[in-house]
Amino acid sequence: MKIIKYFFEFIIVISLFCIFKLVGIKNASNIGSILGKSLGPFFRSKKIIKENLKTALGNISENKQEKIIKEMWSNIGRIFAEYVFLKDFKFNKIKNGHIKINGTKYLDQIKKLGKPVIFYSGHFANFELMAMELDKSGIKTAAIYRPLNNFFLNPLMEYLRIKYICPTQIPKGRMGVREIIGKIKDGYSIALMMDQRVTEGQKISFFSKPAFTTTIPAQLALRYNCELVPVFLKRIDNINFEMTISSPYKIDKTGNNEQDTKNIILKINQNLEKMVILNPNQWIWSHNRWK
Repeated sequence: MKIIKYFFEFIIVISLFCIFKLVGIKNASNIGSILGKSLGPFFRSKKIIKENLKTALGNISENKQEKIIKEMWSNIGRIFAEYVFLKDFKFNKIKNGHIKINGTKYLDQIKKLGKPVIFYSGHFANFELMAMELDKSGIKTAAIYRPLNNFFLNPLMEYLRIKYICPTQIPKGRMGVREIIGKIKDGYSIALMMDQRVTEGQKISFFSKPAFTTTIPAQLALRYNCELVPVFLKRIDNINFEMTISSPYKIDKTGNNEQDTKNIILKINQNLEKMVILNPNQWIWSHNRWK
């Protein structure tokens, strides 16, 4: 049954991609917003979303909850529609579309030093743009991604990511760890999203509640003395974005590898918390983050 389900999903996605391409990015993004708000709630449990909101933001009003959820689905729909325009984002061919980069001095500093760093963020705005802009800036970047479960769609998404986002893509999981280490040794910086549940990770506090979190950045930082760089993405309106590169920071080593790992990931989670609070409408609350 999964094969049939995945095949029909593939046909629907390809059909929508064709429509999006015909109507242009601005109209496509608006259509994606409508589709996200209309169809998104049928695919994810509202109960999980509301529980996540309560965990992170406390007892906010029902109206505020509904607004955040509505805007979240809108943003997810826009991201979906924008995949067919990644080439235009890559080569700056979008009329009335713009990505403003704050903190370019840090990118220049990283390029000048020539040492690998670890860029991290969460699923905000159009999160695919992070690795794309890093690659465009001239930094050798390897992006870590999660393969889709749908084996009909996954080859298409991998093609788009490799062709237009970042040529070096590494799948999440144990199989990708060796490749990540190899890229670090070759001078590549790593870009990854830190806000998904990873069962092979450790339970680290996130909004004062334990959440499985990948320890890869901590392991790399401890072993190869990589600096860590938080990146914050925000959709300003429709197809305009702002990406803020924060100052690279070094980790503190105590000699206790286990405790150092926890401290590094805790600081990453704390930075992610700040990002969520700054931009709750564009974070993906539907992940079962605290399972």
